[in-house]
Amino acid sequence: MSTEEVRALKLLSLVPYGRVATSMRAMPFVTPARHIVTDGGVLLRMHAGHGYHRACGGGVVAYGADNFGNGEFDLWSVQLTGTAEIIVPTARELEQFGGGPHHVDGQPFEPVYMCLVPQFVTVHMLDYSQERRPQHAA
Repeated sequence: MSTEEVRALKLLSLVPYGRVATSMRAMPFVTPARHIVTDGGVLLRMHAGHGYHRACGGGVVAYGADNFGNGEFDLWSVQLTGTAEIIVPTARELEQFGGGPHHVDGQPFEPVYMCLVPQFVTVHMLDYSQERRPQHAA
């Protein structure tokens, strides 16, 4: 595993949610997903009720997450691109995911799980530390 992949997975482990992007019937879409980082890659949990997992499973997807809005000086964004496979998670993995939402868009939440093994990894770091420091009058 490259140092960029290790760095991306470490950053992903700091936040629980991101966004999956792919296309369905030739139209692009982005949907939220919960993720956990495992030895084999990144496991995703999303709502099955929309049917998006059918477009993702066996296809190429992009998954992105970031720490925007956390109030930190150093912002980061991670994007993984690879093939997603629908899986049945282990009991330990289910425990790591924790509970899901009760409803998604008014429908009862129905989880579906995928494994994303990244083939391309991008990490962007945005350093605003100088801008955000309080300015003191002399």
